[in-house]
Amino acid sequence: MKHMAAYLLLVLGGNASPSADDVKKALGVVGVEVEDERLNALISELEGKDLSELIATGTGKLAQLGGGGGGGGGGGGGDDAAAEEEKEEEEKVEEEEMDMGGGMDMFGAEAGTGDY
Repeated sequence: MKHMAAYLLLVLGGNASPSADDVKKALGVVGVEVEDERLNALISELEGKDLSELIATGTGKLAQLGGGGGGGGGGGGGDDAAAEEEKEEEEKVEEEEMDMGGGMDMFGAEAGTGDY
């Protein structure tokens, strides 16, 4: 797969027919080890063939396979009463402000005696 990916990237980069050495160089730049036997098999399979036609043929074959399952189902409707009850509860809970008597600043010192 890594060999094919490098081959396709080279084609996208403008090299219409990358050689095995081109693919080795591209993979070597990013530190990927090349398997010579697989690379040579890939190059020989692709030699003399139009990549656009191969992709079109492969796409047609994939379309015949189908897409598998239909995806996940939608979630259940749920019970609106529970949501409504929670909403009422939130309305009842109000944030209360605590009166500290006004004689202290936020760090506990008497108001007006600090540096700030």
